[in-house]
Amino acid sequence: MAKEIKFGEQARRQLQSGVDQLANTVKITLGPKGRNVLLEKKYGSPMITNDGVTIAREIELEDAFENMGAQIVKEVASKTNDVAGDGTTTATVLAQTIIREGFKNVAAGANP
Repeated sequence: MAKEIKFGEQARRQLQSGVDQLANTVKITLGPKGRNVLLEKKYGSPMITNDGVTIAREIELEDAFENMGAQIVKEVASKTNDVAGDGTTTATVLAQTIIREGFKNVAAGANP
């Protein structure tokens, strides 16, 4: 199958959509009143968790470009978990905001 190539606003929009889908799922677990997330497993019973990196690892999006955006944030959560052992949800929310603002700057004409 041929590779699909996208540029400019269309690419940024789809990458941002993937980032947002993953980050919005993870960020509901943030804080002392954070909620749990139910994860469907391919085998066995579903898993209930409020761990940001565990949730991030389980998310796969159908659209390839959206999934690339989600993969970026997964990497942030995974590296944070490896280095600090905690703070993965906060790192995910920060990454979402940094990416969103970066895309705004690029759309306004900044050189990436």
